[in-house]
Amino acid sequence: MTTFRNATLPELKLILDWAAAEGWNPGLDDAEAFYQADPDGFFVAENAKDEIVAAISVVNHSDDFAFLGLYIVRPDERGKGIGLGLWQYALPLAPVLPSRRAGAAPHIPNYTASVFPPAVGTTRFSGNVQGAVDPGIRLANSKDIPWMIEQETTASGVAKPDYLYAWFTPTETRSSLILEKADRPSAFCTVRQCRSGAKIGPLIAENSADANRLIAHAATMVECPVTLDVPETSTGLIDLCSQRHMNAGFKTARMYCGSFSVSRHTHFAVSSLELG
Repeated sequence: MTTFRNATLPELKLILDWAAAEGWNPGLDDAEAFYQADPDGFFVAENAKDEIVAAISVVNHSDDFAFLGLYIVRPDERGKGIGLGLWQYALPLAPVLPSRRAGAAPHIPNYTASVFPPAVGTTRFSGNVQGAVDPGIRLANSKDIPWMIEQETTASGVAKPDYLYAWFTPTETRSSLILEKADRPSAFCTVRQCRSGAKIGPLIAENSADANRLIAHAATMVECPVTLDVPETSTGLIDLCSQRHMNAGFKTARMYCGSFSVSRHTHFAVSSLELG
């Protein structure tokens, strides 16, 4: 018999281990920030042995916007309908029907059949980046967080205040950088260490020069390959990643249920594929 219930924070850490095994490469400190976004937004399925065999998240970022992700069934339990059962259990518990999710390219037909038509693609760019310390860039502090949340909301088109407040609060493995011009914040990014290498996201800049400065400075902080998840509409950042000879790899599609507005920001990398 399979049972469904909410996940605890330690179980969310297990789910992210599964995500790592799938090649998603989550950050080392992602679990705590994810959980703060919506503690009731993570679900698991248990088998008769009380083993967790599947997971899904339906995180409500606001009263009218939710994000569905982290949909994983343990490999040895696939093909038994457990994932579908968990999906059907979790979605009705959300205050609003999830209006967006990220799906790996091979699975898009399945999600489309479940009322999530694809809207915009995202490409993962990875590679070794030559770092350069930039005197115009500093570490973000708590006073910068409201501004960063506002900028990300404008760039992504949706508000995710609880998630982003936790995301922009620094940890041992995650910090944010501010590019200043005329003594005022002009652009920023967050860089975090992952199971392999590091990821930069979000990144929000007005132009390629500013985005390039942020990426180069971030590279000096991690001294390992870096990754950015870039929407296909962020044409300026795509060109910059190509110019830096970063490899285009893992592709996903953002899929929506209901009305949506696709970001047109030309230099924008998303925070994470798991929560938006």
